[in-house]
Amino acid sequence: MPTIWFVIILVMVALAFDFLNGFHDAANSIATVVSTRVLSPRVAVVWAAFFNFVAAFTFGTAVATTMGKGMVDLKYVNLYVILAGLMGAIFWDILTWYYGLPVSSSHALIGGYAGAAIAKGGWVVILPSGWTKTLLFIILSPLIGLILAAGFMVATYWIFRNYSPLRLDNYFRKLQLFSAAAYSFAHGTNDAQKTMGIVAGTLFTAGLIKSFYIPFWVILMAYTAISLGTLAGGWRIVKTMGMKITKLRPFGGFCAEAAAAISILGAATAGIPVSTTHTIAGGVMGVGSMQRLSAVRWGVAKNIIWAWILTIPVAGIFSAACFWLLHYFIPAA
Repeated sequence: MPTIWFVIILVMVALAFDFLNGFHDAANSIATVVSTRVLSPRVAVVWAAFFNFVAAFTFGTAVATTMGKGMVDLKYVNLYVILAGLMGAIFWDILTWYYGLPVSSSHALIGGYAGAAIAKGGWVVILPSGWTKTLLFIILSPLIGLILAAGFMVATYWIFRNYSPLRLDNYFRKLQLFSAAAYSFAHGTNDAQKTMGIVAGTLFTAGLIKSFYIPFWVILMAYTAISLGTLAGGWRIVKTMGMKITKLRPFGGFCAEAAAAISILGAATAGIPVSTTHTIAGGVMGVGSMQRLSAVRWGVAKNIIWAWILTIPVAGIFSAACFWLLHYFIPAA
C-alpha cells in the first residue's frame, strides 16, 4: 500500500480513537452535573463538548509533544507500530465501555503504543524519562483529586455552615455550571493532545514533516473528534461515575469537578499526560468520604482500580499481538 494512503488510514483510525475517547470519557465530563440534576443529559453533553473544543485555542501542545516523542524512541517506530498501538487502545476502550468501567483512554493509548513498539524493537524502545512522570501520576492524579475535593468539601461545610440545605443546593446548582465547564475544558486540554501527538508522530515517521511538531490542522481535527465523541456520550459509564460510586449533591459535584479541573490543568501545563478519568474518580471518592466513609461504594471503587491497573498492560499485550499479526501478513511491518 502506498505510504500516503497508509498515512490517511492511520490518521482516520487515530481520529476514531479520539472520538471514542470523547465518547468513553463523556461520563467524566457530565456524570456529576447530570447526577445532581443541574443539567439534563442532552444539555450536559453539549455543554461539555463545547468546552472540550474551546480548549484547542489555549493551552499549547506540551502533552502532545510528550506523547508523540517522549514515551517511545521514534527510531523504532513505523506506521505499523502506530496502527497496532491504536488498535490495542480502541479494543480496551470498547471492552471497558461495555462493562461500564471508567478507565483511562490515555493510558490505553500509551500502553498500546508502547506494546506495539516493544514487539518491534524490544524494551530498548522505552524512554524512561517520559514514563517516570506518567506512571507516577497513575497514583498521584486520583490522590490529588481526592485530597483537593475533600479539602473543598471541608471548606464548603465551614463557609456555608449557616445555610439551609435547600439554599446551599440552589447556590451550588449555579456554581456547578462553572465547575463542569472548567472540568470539560481541562479534559479537552489534556486528552485531545494525546491523539495530536500520535498523528504528528505518524506524519514524522512517514517523512511528511521534517521535524516533530503539531500542525494546526491536526489540533483542530483532534479537538473536533473528541468533542463529537463527547456529544455522543457514553451512558453506561455515566451511571457508574455519577451514581454508583457515591450519591452526589450540587455542592459535592462542584467540589469534585473543581478539584479535578485544577489537577488536570496543572499537569497539562507541565506536559504530563495524566488520566482525566482517574482524577475525577478520585474527586468523587473524596467528596463521598467527607460525608462519611460508608457513603463511598468501595466495592465499585475496587473494580475501577483493578481496571486502572490492567489498562496499560492489557492494551500493550493486545497491541503487541496486533503488530505480530501485521508482521506475519505484511512482512514489511
